[in-house]
Amino acid sequence: MPPVAETVLDEVEAEGGEDAGPGPRTGAPARRGARAAGAAALLTAVLFCLATALSRSHPFGPVTRNVVDLGQQYLPYHAYWRSFLRGETHGDAFLNWNSGFGANFLGDVGTYLSSPVDLLVVFFPADRIELALYVVTAVKITAAGAAAALLLLRLRPGPWPVAAALGTAYALSGWTFNFGSTVPMWLDGLVAFPLLCLVGEWARTGRRPVLGPLVVALAWIANFYTAYMATLGAAVVLAVRLLTAEETATVRRRLAGALRAARSVLVGVGLAAPLVAVVFLGTKTADPTPEVTFAPAAWTDVLARFLPATASTASPALFIGTPALLLALTLPFNRAVAPRVRAALTAAVVLVTLSLQWEPTHLLWHAGASPNGVPYRQAFVLCGLLLIAAWFSVAGGVPRPAALLAGGALLGGLAWAARGSVDIDRWTFPASGAAALLALIAALLALAAARREPPGAVGGNHRDSTGTTPEDSTGTAPEAPSGGGRRGLTATARQDSARTALKAPARLLPLLAVLLLVAAQAGEAAVTGKRIEEQQRAEVAWSPRTGPWHEAAAREVARADAWPRHRTDPGEVPGGNDVLLVGGQGADYYSSLTSETTSRTLVSLGFGAYAKGRHPVTLDNPVTDALFSIGTRMRSEPAEPVRQDAPPRATVTATTVPVPPLVTVRPSARPAGPSGDSAFARQERLLGASVYELPAPRRTGRALVAHCPAGSEVWFWAPEYRGTAALAGQRPVRFDGKPPAVSAAMGALGTVPASGEVRIALAPEGRARLPREPVGCLVRARLDAAVDRLTATGATRVRTTGHTVTAALPAGSTGVAVLAVPRISGWSCAAGDADLRPARAYEGLVAVPLDGRADTVHCSFRPPGLRLGGAVGAAALLALAATGVLHRRRSRG
Repeated sequence: MPPVAETVLDEVEAEGGEDAGPGPRTGAPARRGARAAGAAALLTAVLFCLATALSRSHPFGPVTRNVVDLGQQYLPYHAYWRSFLRGETHGDAFLNWNSGFGANFLGDVGTYLSSPVDLLVVFFPADRIELALYVVTAVKITAAGAAAALLLLRLRPGPWPVAAALGTAYALSGWTFNFGSTVPMWLDGLVAFPLLCLVGEWARTGRRPVLGPLVVALAWIANFYTAYMATLGAAVVLAVRLLTAEETATVRRRLAGALRAARSVLVGVGLAAPLVAVVFLGTKTADPTPEVTFAPAAWTDVLARFLPATASTASPALFIGTPALLLALTLPFNRAVAPRVRAALTAAVVLVTLSLQWEPTHLLWHAGASPNGVPYRQAFVLCGLLLIAAWFSVAGGVPRPAALLAGGALLGGLAWAARGSVDIDRWTFPASGAAALLALIAALLALAAARREPPGAVGGNHRDSTGTTPEDSTGTAPEAPSGGGRRGLTATARQDSARTALKAPARLLPLLAVLLLVAAQAGEAAVTGKRIEEQQRAEVAWSPRTGPWHEAAAREVARADAWPRHRTDPGEVPGGNDVLLVGGQGADYYSSLTSETTSRTLVSLGFGAYAKGRHPVTLDNPVTDALFSIGTRMRSEPAEPVRQDAPPRATVTATTVPVPPLVTVRPSARPAGPSGDSAFARQERLLGASVYELPAPRRTGRALVAHCPAGSEVWFWAPEYRGTAALAGQRPVRFDGKPPAVSAAMGALGTVPASGEVRIALAPEGRARLPREPVGCLVRARLDAAVDRLTATGATRVRTTGHTVTAALPAGSTGVAVLAVPRISGWSCAAGDADLRPARAYEGLVAVPLDGRADTVHCSFRPPGLRLGGAVGAAALLALAATGVLHRRRSRG
């Protein structure tokens, strides 16, 4: 951007170089930074909302945005977070009583909800939680744009409107639209990368030694997973700066800057340790997902992802806008930039790009474990590096025609090589071509404006050997020679005359160039966001918008809730994680931290599960209802098929039956019951009674034939079966087993006829995989007797707080007290006045041995890692305080 543009935009001073002292920057540089951040934030917010509106998505249209985990995880978690912050939940920060029959909530907070922006949900009503989550998403993306614009001006002086445009390009990259906007917790890493780069700049120049660690801590608390990736990316940027900046030209200064940066990271991560340690240990006990072997994407697809309107989970999302990409590609050829800067930044971009495709570095980016699902979650770092490269190429002025031609040739070659990719959309090349044309016109206008500047005008495109303009080193233009006499006055008069003559066109051309650049970036971003949302809705799983069905279920749950006397299960509500959306205390639970104990215990009892076991779902079975004290169960009858463009409606009814209390007493620590590994046998062992008839069915073609007591209920259990099963004369029941991703839940087929013959017709999709005992016939009279016995010997009173349970037992109780909660890590229990000790397990549930002398049991949950993390956090806080004291003493000295 020629300096004339700065005059047009009412700027007098360029952004200053490195500050000479530790004090805050004031005056014009601060105003320019504020303008860049504000403009980037505004433009980012407008374009993100525009893309949503163009795709007709909520809240600017009728169509759901709840694709994949956005509807299954993040929406329910934010709904529960709102209720928790308003004091409307049974649990506390340690324990979530609503999910998975009792789950480690602090781990989930650190995984999904610990960003400060997530607190905004508290200001929205319960029936506007989708809007609240959209606002949270938009605020994070907007903050990323503002932070990136600030970073660019800090790295090198330049025109703030261009910094704002490039900040918006970073915030609205393909990674944001394809991944970040549907996984809001990852957006905290998008914000963290430019902020951590600023921390690196402060460390390099010996500034803000206390604020730096605090920024690191905030980033790691908000989302430590993507903050880790952002930290690696910021280390790359810092390395480039240490090698190229004049302030760190000596080995000693480079080493000092690197050590200060390491200190900031170590102290900052230490401050975040109370939360990070809980999440880290939670992942160690989480249900393990199948190991993934990294397979790099085809380079054709990688190149295609630099272009607009492309979407895929199998290749890195690298779109930053054609104008920004063109500027980045000009850097290696821009001789106005210092050679060492060109070489270092170009090498960084190339090496990071290659690191995406090499398994050892892929594992490094992902903390040693190749992730399930999206394998290129770190791609936002490369987007940021590309925009830093673009900024260094344009900050001192529009690249010369030779550099533009070379960069354009590279861009054309990239597009040509990517033409055969399956990721190319019908909008890709029209959008890219239109943006490239606008960018070319903008460049020509800016170059024309530069040529119109009078000879000797301050700040043309001249750069010194370091690639900076004369203004860069001090933030002000060099003063005119003093005492020049008549010749000096004449020269000044000639410059003033020339400027006056060229004033009007010189003001207009740079302004048009900026507007065209913004239009090119904005148009591509809006088209890309629109097309990616439309493609995702068409190609991946989605959940409907929240509406009348959820509201009806929530009302019924609130009316029937009797916790802790017994549980209330909301049943099946579209979207998953039902209890987080509508309340209750059911089995439904979808988290990256779902305990292996929870998952395996529930699946072994006949519950279904998705997401490779990390999403157990409700089971409408009277035996498991008795085992987990589910006294009230909701059942929904949909009024119409679930659609993308309308909230669903349904009739919700509640049924309450007698069940044992939450704490029961069993005669021994080892359950007695039938042998076998079927879900029916496991239910009976945990219940302590035989309630099923387990026939040995004969396989005849596509049917199972067996005999059971007349009037008993036929249940079919085949976790790997996909297809339908139908009892003779009854409607087919659907089963969706698909190992290892999905385990089918046990299902009721109907009642055994008077003849006692059970004939089940199977219609499998593919090979029918059946266990050894796929059929169980439930005799209700036996179950009623077992429930009466457990109720009579169980707790007479149960009291719960946020993360504790206290139960009063009949006098003289012996054997083992069983709490109907999965025995996940963190539970400690005691009988009577004894000290708390790690809880025992009884068929996967929390257990407390009884000796006949205690008439109470007490259990408490503390998230594993909290004590260790607290100790590390306290040490880091002391280190931060010591750092602040030493810095103040040095400043005074």
